[in-house]
Amino acid sequence: MRAFGFAGFSGAGKTTLIERLIPRLVAAGLRVSLIKHAHHRFDIDKPGKDSWRHREAGASEVLIASDQRWALMHELRGEPEPDLQTLLQRFSPCDLVLVEGYKQARIPKLEVHRPALGKPLLSPHDPDIVALASDVPMDCALPQFRLNDYDAITAFVIGQATAQSQHPLSP
Repeated sequence: MRAFGFAGFSGAGKTTLIERLIPRLVAAGLRVSLIKHAHHRFDIDKPGKDSWRHREAGASEVLIASDQRWALMHELRGEPEPDLQTLLQRFSPCDLVLVEGYKQARIPKLEVHRPALGKPLLSPHDPDIVALASDVPMDCALPQFRLNDYDAITAFVIGQATAQSQHPLSP
């Protein structure tokens, strides 16, 4: 399984960029999955629904299935948050897993940066950042892309995934 990450501060445009890349990657023949790290308490279930009631009652995992999709929710119940490699092992087979967040993960990443946010670049301190996407040109030795150059970024991500197939990561 190959993984490629997107790192940057909140508001930089990671989610929008990934949303624009996924259809292009799929059109290129890749089966794509995504993992997003949330820094806050989140819930995808609705209070009062059966699955929510079962989790609230103490179930460790609740799987909801229909003829359209299925979702598995796992409550940590005090267990430590699993690392990225552990979570990657839970995915069904695919060609590429896009990873949003997980800034510290040891996977190739594209930094998404907007200087107007007033935040520093991550790339000078992260050797796993292999390129930069920004809304303005930056003084940086890494390959750079305009945030809206979706075709060029798609080609770069595919190139990185192809290079990983030469040296695949061990989830």
